[in-house]
Amino acid sequence: MLAELKVESTLTDKYQTTMPGVVRKALGLKKRDRISYTILPEGDVLLRRATDAAEDPAIGAFLAFLAEDIRQNPGHVRGLDAPVRAKLAELIDGVEVDLDAALSPEDE
Repeated sequence: MLAELKVESTLTDKYQTTMPGVVRKALGLKKRDRISYTILPEGDVLLRRATDAAEDPAIGAFLAFLAEDIRQNPGHVRGLDAPVRAKLAELIDGVEVDLDAALSPEDE
């Protein structure tokens, strides 16, 4: 049985951190891999390598169901009508996102 190993990392002003090498190795992470967090009722957090949607049995089954439905009923797939497109355009008009910007105090 493996011994418990504790490691730490520090958060930057943008709430980012570098994943310690030992953790990357334990999770088998490579660059651009995704990480999944599970927050337990006690406040502990489990960190795992995220699986692709195709690997998740529930999501994979749902996507297969959608693909088959679209194949059998292609007429059910249609574009958004003009009023819905206009409303969506109105909702996002002028919205700019800078993913590298620091969080504002009210977002922290």
